[in-house]
Amino acid sequence: MATYGLLIDYEYCTGCQVCEVTCKEEHDYPVGKWGIRVFDDGPWEIEPRRFNFNKIPVPTDLCDLCTERTAVGREPMCVHHCLANVMTYGTVEELAKKLDGKTKQVLWVPQFKPYEAKGPFAHDPSKGLRKAQHLQVSENVSAERMAAQRGDKRVEEIH
Repeated sequence: MATYGLLIDYEYCTGCQVCEVTCKEEHDYPVGKWGIRVFDDGPWEIEPRRFNFNKIPVPTDLCDLCTERTAVGREPMCVHHCLANVMTYGTVEELAKKLDGKTKQVLWVPQFKPYEAKGPFAHDPSKGLRKAQHLQVSENVSAERMAAQRGDKRVEEIH
């Protein structure tokens, strides 16, 4: 069986944190839990008037490479939504070939350890909602209107 991972070319990562947000929404992680985090390296001065500053996306122990999505041929959420297009998903063998000759890249092979990382915040399917649990629909705002504001048609996730 092939081993899969993420190749991240952090030279061009803008630090927008879209990977963090989409991962949290996809997996319903609570505040303080992430499947991927964007860390800052710098700024620090290399020489006078020249600085080093990097944004480096790092998968955590909660990263499962979006197994439900990848099982049906789709990319992980972080890769799919990356605005700078710096993330690539694939087998370690094919991603390792892309590493050659290019600096400022990292090949991550996440080891999904939900019990160690997630703790007592596991998703409770008895609540009936998977995503958008943090949205509260008030009496004077319809779910349809709120879904239109979110830009999608998944009204059932808001109820």
